[in-house]
Amino acid sequence: MMEIQYFAFNPFQENTYLLINEKKDCIIIDPGCYFQEERTELLQYIEKEGLNVTRLLNTHCHLDHIFGNRLVAKTYNVGLEIHRLEQVVLDRSPQAGAMYNVPFEPSPEPVRYMEEGEKILFGEEELVVLFTPGHSPGSVSFYCAAQQFVIAGDVLFYQSIGRTDLPGGNHQTLLNSIRQQLFTLPDDVKVYSGHGQPTTIGFEKQHNPFLQE
Repeated sequence: MMEIQYFAFNPFQENTYLLINEKKDCIIIDPGCYFQEERTELLQYIEKEGLNVTRLLNTHCHLDHIFGNRLVAKTYNVGLEIHRLEQVVLDRSPQAGAMYNVPFEPSPEPVRYMEEGEKILFGEEELVVLFTPGHSPGSVSFYCAAQQFVIAGDVLFYQSIGRTDLPGGNHQTLLNSIRQQLFTLPDDVKVYSGHGQPTTIGFEKQHNPFLQE
């Protein structure tokens, strides 16, 4: 069984996820640690738990999800993995940091691009990469069928959806992604979003005001 640990980091209250398997291997998704105490908290947690960080994945490359990319890549000697269509967002992130007045160490370049439908093997477990653009051009979600959860980045939130007014965002594309990629998953799948509390697919089908027909 995988354990999911998450931290709300940075001025945007972004959720940074750690997936931990029984061997204490750890995948870090969207490290958003910005302030020094947040960086320390993440590193100390990993050390205290004796975790072996094996991969660094971004659901998408908006700055609040990548503040800690360089720290994680450097500390644990892991390469960044993103979807190819997020490269343009990653390239723009230093300017975005300046615009929002949150300067940060630029993210390293990706070592590889994840493909839609790819299986990320993690010990006995696997995650499937779902292509869920709309909030950003190359957003992906990570679905674990065995444990019935999906890490959805900023695509779907508790009773809300990702904003689509940033460069490369598209409202209709986002709705299509949610309906075709996420709402086709079983109702009891737990959704871990990039901000806020977890929810479930079934609850959002019933109650999300942006997705009522």
